[in-house]
Amino acid sequence: MKLITAIIKPFKLDDVREALSDVGVAGLTVTEVKGFGRQKGHTELYRGAEYVVDFLPKVKLEVAVSDETLEAAMNALVEGASTGKIGDGKIFVTSLEQVIRIRTGESGVDAI
Repeated sequence: MKLITAIIKPFKLDDVREALSDVGVAGLTVTEVKGFGRQKGHTELYRGAEYVVDFLPKVKLEVAVSDETLEAAMNALVEGASTGKIGDGKIFVTSLEQVIRIRTGESGVDAI
């Protein structure tokens, strides 16, 4: 089992959710976050004054998948989140030791 954590642009969330659903991913967790990478923020103009926006709004997705679903889920994430421009985001994959569904007590892949 793997945990996929992805940081993407907020306006791509619906595309990513749809792409993940198409490959059989049943659920995901979404958190609004702010951050920067190589992009290092940008400057904006407001009422004639220029100011620097250091932390850009992003969306953090967390998806638990089985090992068999991992490749398809990652491809769906890339396909749904990509704009081809700087700041599209990152995908991190980590191993999950155990998953337990609280309601039923199911564990492992059955709990995903």
